[in-house]
Amino acid sequence: MPLKLHRGQEIDLEVDSLAFGGRGVARHGELVVFVSRALPGDRVRARVTKLKRRHAEAFAVEVLEAGPGRVTPRCAHFGVCGGCAWQDLDYAEQVRHKAAQVDDALRRLGRLEIELEPIVPAVEQYGYRNKLEYSWAAGPDGPSLGFHRAGRWDELVPVETCHIASPAGNDVRRAFERWAREAGLAVYDGRAGEGYLRHLVVREGAHTGQILAMLVTAAGVVPEPDRLRALVPESVVGVVHAENAGLGEATAGLEPRPLFGADRYEELVGGLRLSVTAGAFMQTNTVMSERLYELAMEYAGLTEADVAWDLYCGAGAIGLLAAATAGRIYGIEIAEESVARARENAERNGIANIEFVVGDVAKSVAPLLERAPRPDLVFVDPPRAGLTPKAVKRLLELAPERIVYVSCNPTTLAPNARALVDGGYVLERARPVDMFPHTPHIECVALLTRAKSVPGTDFAGQAHHSRATASST
Repeated sequence: MPLKLHRGQEIDLEVDSLAFGGRGVARHGELVVFVSRALPGDRVRARVTKLKRRHAEAFAVEVLEAGPGRVTPRCAHFGVCGGCAWQDLDYAEQVRHKAAQVDDALRRLGRLEIELEPIVPAVEQYGYRNKLEYSWAAGPDGPSLGFHRAGRWDELVPVETCHIASPAGNDVRRAFERWAREAGLAVYDGRAGEGYLRHLVVREGAHTGQILAMLVTAAGVVPEPDRLRALVPESVVGVVHAENAGLGEATAGLEPRPLFGADRYEELVGGLRLSVTAGAFMQTNTVMSERLYELAMEYAGLTEADVAWDLYCGAGAIGLLAAATAGRIYGIEIAEESVARARENAERNGIANIEFVVGDVAKSVAPLLERAPRPDLVFVDPPRAGLTPKAVKRLLELAPERIVYVSCNPTTLAPNARALVDGGYVLERARPVDMFPHTPHIECVALLTRAKSVPGTDFAGQAHHSRATASST
């Protein structure tokens, strides 16, 4: 019989492992307990926060005995702000657990037997993020920038130094705080619908040193822009201003206008010179994105005879890098701003054998196929939710010889890979890449090849695979 628990009860637990998402896993009798702020090997006193039929959730209020991987975190706000949840875990242990979680997802969720290639660790463990989004809060000294308190949308933690931002990025944030205090500006209050300052987005070129900042406010003219210009570091090539008149906390989907300087910055990725605007997608760890793309190119094995499609292409980095060896590239992306940047980046780098299309992958594959050659290889780099069932269906209808899947979520990669294997593919290779030290997030590159025995495909829309064949794969 499972031991009875109630919400708010404190219990002593021994943590065995880490679940995907970063919480410790322990057992109370037959009940699995997911424990926030607990690490493998820890013995903790935990307070129960939720009870379900088969599991409970809890929060570690005291570490009674530290596990072997526990270290002292660098950040003074560790455990308070919502980021860097693993900063108290030795980095070697972080990558070991991340690799294990990818392996577990593929085997348990995808029912796929594969030997993972060794995880690629991050080059830099701190100062690696090229994009930080801060929120404004009213502090004792005036407006301050920080992050939401863990688990709270209505409470902010002011930050003096963010250790995953660069020193220059921290200086930019401090300059905006000084400007706001000198100008006597009010922080926006969502409950009252009053105030002005809402967010600050800082984007930085790791290889160029260029910085672009986006100030998000309620409706109204930005006061004293010349003073702000004098305060920000010389590395800031431009500041853009975006108004959010709604109640929701958002920095995406707004229309930024230049306040001073440029409305974009430049970055170098794999030899490409890319132009990046405030709203365009780009991997937030530049150095590790290069390692990620190198691995994707290795898996792709492209030649001049190949036609490749890049689905969910963003600002086009993967397709642009692939264009150096492939004969022809086609990219599809739903965000118009990202496609505009992709086209601009192709022209900037003198790449003529690539075409970018604005559209939803599930709806745009068939129209593109009417005028473009069928792909030999398809890159897919979907959002965290993974490929939708319709997108998987479109991919199977395309029936490329090879698929290179770049994933930011192993729990969606696994079922997607299972569906592709059931549709006639073989999962040949997979390798995790750590882009985000001190967080539970992990990227992975996977290669799937079309089985030689798979029948042909009807490009009017139906793949010729029987239910029996799929279930026996």
